[in-house]
Amino acid sequence: MGRDEGLSVDRLNGMAAGQAENDFRSVYAEAFAEPPYNETASDIEAGFRRFRAQIRKSTFSGALARTDGGEPVGIAYGYLLDTNTRWWDDVTPPASEGMRREDGHRTFGLMELAVRPQWRRRGVARLLHGALLDGTGAERVILNVHPAAVAATAAYRSWGYRRVGATRPSAGADRHDVMLLELR
Repeated sequence: MGRDEGLSVDRLNGMAAGQAENDFRSVYAEAFAEPPYNETASDIEAGFRRFRAQIRKSTFSGALARTDGGEPVGIAYGYLLDTNTRWWDDVTPPASEGMRREDGHRTFGLMELAVRPQWRRRGVARLLHGALLDGTGAERVILNVHPAAVAATAAYRSWGYRRVGATRPSAGADRHDVMLLELR
């Protein structure tokens, strides 16, 4: 959909993202092998078990950036949080009832945004972010970011995100900052 520096960014529904799983996995594995994530093969496999569950959600949306030659260079994906989301359960300090309120349309949960190292600082992440959120109708976006991921945190802040708390996204995970972007 978007084009920049010989790149195309395609927005994908769950079925199309599932068909492109190998492209998503290759970008994810390379991007998250680096510090501060240091993900192992078993971490990546666990991430893609979650991915396979996430793509089945009716509100799932993905974005995949590729070179004109078809090489995947960046990914982003997430979905609208439903009324029963557990996203807010472990956030500290505890989120207010007004912050926690979800109706299935209010908040887009950005699960992953990653760009291969050699493609960073070229605007690819911003293109992916924009393509992913275009047309969601959400009022806001929520994400978790490792506090040692300084460049990612700086990018999110420059796009208007603010820190609203901290959480451990999964058992045994490092503490992550929870960041929120108001879209309306």
